[in-house]
Amino acid sequence: MLYDQLGTARAHIWPPRLARPFGVWVHGIEVWDQLRPDRLRAAYRANVMLANTNFTRQHAMEYDKVFSSARVCWLATSEDEPPAEPAGLGGPPIVLILGRLDDAAYKGHKELIDAWPTIVDAVPGARLVIAGVGPSFERHRSMAAASAAAAYIDILGFVTESSLPELWKRAVVFAMPSRGEGFGLAYIEAMRWGVPVIASVHDAAPEVNIHNETGLNVDLAHANELSDSIIELLRDRDLAQRMGTAGQRRWREHFCYSAFRKRFAAELEYFVKQR
Repeated sequence: MLYDQLGTARAHIWPPRLARPFGVWVHGIEVWDQLRPDRLRAAYRANVMLANTNFTRQHAMEYDKVFSSARVCWLATSEDEPPAEPAGLGGPPIVLILGRLDDAAYKGHKELIDAWPTIVDAVPGARLVIAGVGPSFERHRSMAAASAAAAYIDILGFVTESSLPELWKRAVVFAMPSRGEGFGLAYIEAMRWGVPVIASVHDAAPEVNIHNETGLNVDLAHANELSDSIIELLRDRDLAQRMGTAGQRRWREHFCYSAFRKRFAAELEYFVKQR
């Protein structure tokens, strides 16, 4: 059996009849902030652990040495082809963030809202589009409403799957300066669309988003680095286009479905041999 996370793998450690080989994915925050004893027990019992990035593996090892045995297998999108009509990057200055509005508030929504007055002053008409819902939706909506740039911040809430292509096609930059991504599926989705990525240096993003190639990774401890990076890409569309093109090329090489299938098949073969 192969479990998608340590939380579900707990089911394997109780019934004696399930005392057979099992593997489990290690994705990130579940081992950083929620490493409960029963989840750790599942990690110790697992025959194989797959970590979604080297960052996740290394960070998990800070909590317990058992994660040193994890094998790294990057994730991917479910598609093998880029969109028929990728983002053009030539339209209005729109920055998109797509992600859950969690109580932990680690994905960078607040930092973007705080930076937006500075960005609008430098790039008149620049819009921040926030798509997604979660427990802190109302709190973030209040933050946006209180901003001096409130007229340039759109909080969309839940967006249907069928509506997402229009958001991607209009975006000039995808920004999610998160502090807690174990991988960051939204980054590779942006790459698939040919949209340059702004992420942070504080989590797994630099392993996925190559700084100064497919986008920029900012240090949130430096007050102006986030706003300066967004302003640079909104002003220099040639740079944004080069990074978007490089991102799509990286997606084709590493993060399309067939690339994942190849590396995951190798891990499954290794798993079966452990029996």
